[in-house]
Amino acid sequence: MSELFDQAPEGQNAPEFSVSEISGVVKRMIEGEFSHVRIRGEVGRVSLPRSGHVYMDLKDDRAVLAGVIWKGVAAKLTTRPEEGMEVVATGRLTTFPGQSKYQMVIEDIKPAGMGALMAMLEKRKAALAAEGLFAPERKRPLPYLPEVIGVVTSPSGAVIRDILHRLRDRFPRKVLIWPVAVQGQKCAPEVANAIRGFNALTPGGSLPRPDLLIVARGGGSIEDLWGFNEEEVARAAAASDIPLISAVGHETDTTLIDYVSDKRAPTPTAAAELAVPVRLELMGWLDQQNARLSRALTQGISQRGQRLRDLGRALPRAETLLEGPRQKMDVWGDRLPQGLIRSVQLRRVKLSEASGGLRASALRRQIETEKRRLAELSPRLDAGLSRTVAAKSEALRLRAERLKTGPIDADIKRKYQNFDNVAQRFSQAASRQTDTWRKNIDRLDHLRETLGYKATLQRGYAVVRGDGAVVTTSKAAKKAKALEIEFADGTLALDDGGKPASKPARKSPSKPPEQGSLF
Repeated sequence: MSELFDQAPEGQNAPEFSVSEISGVVKRMIEGEFSHVRIRGEVGRVSLPRSGHVYMDLKDDRAVLAGVIWKGVAAKLTTRPEEGMEVVATGRLTTFPGQSKYQMVIEDIKPAGMGALMAMLEKRKAALAAEGLFAPERKRPLPYLPEVIGVVTSPSGAVIRDILHRLRDRFPRKVLIWPVAVQGQKCAPEVANAIRGFNALTPGGSLPRPDLLIVARGGGSIEDLWGFNEEEVARAAAASDIPLISAVGHETDTTLIDYVSDKRAPTPTAAAELAVPVRLELMGWLDQQNARLSRALTQGISQRGQRLRDLGRALPRAETLLEGPRQKMDVWGDRLPQGLIRSVQLRRVKLSEASGGLRASALRRQIETEKRRLAELSPRLDAGLSRTVAAKSEALRLRAERLKTGPIDADIKRKYQNFDNVAQRFSQAASRQTDTWRKNIDRLDHLRETLGYKATLQRGYAVVRGDGAVVTTSKAAKKAKALEIEFADGTLALDDGGKPASKPARKSPSKPPEQGSLF
């Protein structure tokens, strides 16, 4: 019987599969058995193509597992995988039939404990330090009294309230708030965009560009503060043209933005203290400097007066200086009459001697001789004068022909041009100097108005006066017969019953109130 049928060769009863079929079976088996796994390993190769997906390797000392993070999942990750980072990946295993390999589709990835986070942080810190972003010479000094302060923080937390309260106590300034998320996956891009946004504002525009930036957040764990350790935030802070103060966490918390910022504050409140000085201390310092200047001037005048008195005592008296000349004048005054008499006598003798030799006949002969000589010379005078005039005229004509006005005119024109250039430069220099003085006067006048009590009245404060004096307590107000309240736009008088008096409100007096009388 068995000879009637051919027996099938051994192994020929197994089913046949195509390559696609066996790949599908393997895919279903792997995905069914490993639909949800958590794998710990070190991140190897990381590839970031334009599609937005992330391709990476997970490895240990004996094996390598390929992994992929799809674009939608990669956008939601709080931690970006970096080569050398130890992580715990959560997802599922699958196969890729096109290359006959298996891989892990990662749905979440986190650092493997605090040590992995710190290792990644140290790696980033070393890379940024190698680029020179932490160098002290890159850090700029903070402005002494900024007009506008930009704050990058959460608008609903206690941090912004602490900063505003501290600025109001020390020296009120204009504050621009850029609201951002201070933790989570949106923290890093929003903080970086806020820093770049403040720098993009136009100075003097409708929305003023800040003179100083404060990036602030309250305390928290390293995971809460991790957004400020992102490289995007550190590079945005390093590229900021506006001086920046970092105030992230408490004094013991340190993030990457603290290393690249121009100044690190231990707390947000301390950042506000670094941003502006204390107005009362500044006013006190100005008073001290004014007092020192007055004392120096008084002392200088006193010293010079004493020096003048000392020199005056060293000079001889006027009577002593005049004694010798007076005595000489008396001596010569006594000798003057005798000298005059002797001089007259001598001149009389000389006149007598001279008159003895004079005779009228001799004088007549001399006159006749001179007349004959003059008559002989008169005919010759006309010819000589004519020749002399002709010679002089010819010489003048020759010199006039040689004389040309062109070089003289060119020299005069060149000197006029030089004079015009000098006059123009002088005018420009005078204009620049005048503009500089005018700007200094405007800046000092603005500072005077800022420090004056009138600016305080503009913010809603008022001054109370009673019986001609400033009232600073409720007890003094009750004792006063009449009260007068000064506002920014005028004063209001109150009678004993606390009602407005019949007389109209008058303008505010120019005399400032005493310290402590504003409310």
